[in-house]
Amino acid sequence: MICMVLAAGYATRLYPLTENFPKPLLKVGDKTILDWLLDDIEQSNEVSEYVVISNHKFAHHFDAWAKTKDYKVTVVDDGTESNETRLGAVRDVQFAIDKLGIDDDILLIAGDNVLDFSLCKFIDYAKAKNTSAVMRYFEPSMAKLQKCGVLSLDGDVITSMAEKPENPATNWCCPPFYFYKKCDLNINKAIADGCGYDAPGSYVAWLCTKTTVNAFVMPGSRYDIGNLESYEQVKRDYKGINK
Repeated sequence: MICMVLAAGYATRLYPLTENFPKPLLKVGDKTILDWLLDDIEQSNEVSEYVVISNHKFAHHFDAWAKTKDYKVTVVDDGTESNETRLGAVRDVQFAIDKLGIDDDILLIAGDNVLDFSLCKFIDYAKAKNTSAVMRYFEPSMAKLQKCGVLSLDGDVITSMAEKPENPATNWCCPPFYFYKKCDLNINKAIADGCGYDAPGSYVAWLCTKTTVNAFVMPGSRYDIGNLESYEQVKRDYKGINK
């Protein structure tokens, strides 16, 4: 399994902190956001390589960070240099697959969230289901649902997904953590079919119409770092991963 990290954004809402520095390498407690995520995933013993997709502006920061890790990390520079020229999350995934010749299952994660539970539980779930899978949590706020991917379900199986819907069909929100079986990675076909490519969940919305995709209920909380206020709050509140 390859763990692929989406880290090519420019985090403009966190300026000036991220004007010349990538958000995933900001510290929360005694570790970077990315260390919290990857050090946990490494405990699964399922990942052969970590691929961090960066933009050109920040790639050298990730290269320096990767040298500190004792597991295999490859940094992929997508060549973009501004928020206006970014490829979009879905196209970044295809870019990395093509550049590295990846032919494996992929655990795809956003590099700018921290969790208080182990992602190993999600990996175990996906393996047990033997399908592509996403995570989900119950979101009571209509305003927040309108800003995320919303799932409709039949049991654990996704029947449809809508990105940032005006009228959410359910309260099940899908955060940017996904497991894709290699046989389900048909991104070029999805884009040719009209799949969006900016929001990473757009590919889930397309894929669930083609094959079975299951949804794992998060056994804890996700801390999204979107702006300076939320970053300061996460630094105050986050206590690490509950084992």
